[in-house]
Amino acid sequence: MKNEITGRITENVASELNNGHSSVRSAVFTTLALWLGLVSFLASQGAFVGNADSPPLPIFLGLAIPLAVFFAAYFGWRAFRAFILGADLRLVAAMQAWRWAGLGFLSLYAHGVLPGLFAFPAGLGDMAIGISAPWIVLRLIRQPSFAASRQYMIWNILGIVDFVVAVSMGTLCSGFFHGITGLMGNVTTGPMAQLPLVLIPAYMVPFFTMLHFTALFQARQLARARKSA
Repeated sequence: MKNEITGRITENVASELNNGHSSVRSAVFTTLALWLGLVSFLASQGAFVGNADSPPLPIFLGLAIPLAVFFAAYFGWRAFRAFILGADLRLVAAMQAWRWAGLGFLSLYAHGVLPGLFAFPAGLGDMAIGISAPWIVLRLIRQPSFAASRQYMIWNILGIVDFVVAVSMGTLCSGFFHGITGLMGNVTTGPMAQLPLVLIPAYMVPFFTMLHFTALFQARQLARARKSA
């Protein structure tokens, strides 16, 4: 019964999307491509490289501005909100599987490129989400009502928490806090401000965060609809 209700709700949202807001899909994909191009260009010009004696503000802005645009569009643009609420959650969860590549942080730590205080929580957290993503996808396929469950919400919240921890550790290890830098053998997260690593905090992190919020927005809507039904 729950699966039937969830299925009907999802179909209704998807129908609204296809009938009235199909152009939003093209706009979103175009924006994602332009965003990637802009970040790559700015990074090639050294725009994300900050002063060692100051917080990594350029990277923070590169992360925060896209998220601010996402939330502004969601709450202020009805067509975009319909697009988000009609997204295929199986695909959204499957894309998180790319985060198994957090293993790369551990490799960079082993080669002395990144500090362990950042590499371990960031790498292991990403790997945990990436490795568990296929099971989440299978659960969504077999049991659509799982999208409205507390377990699904917690998984997405943990994915966001992982990013918060990684960004916090990255800031601490940026070289701005000289005491911490000394304890780490003067190895900082400075390489994260340069290509290709800068694509992670300035593009991948906000993008995957948007995917998590897409899932949470849908989960909230489905949970409310189930209660009312």
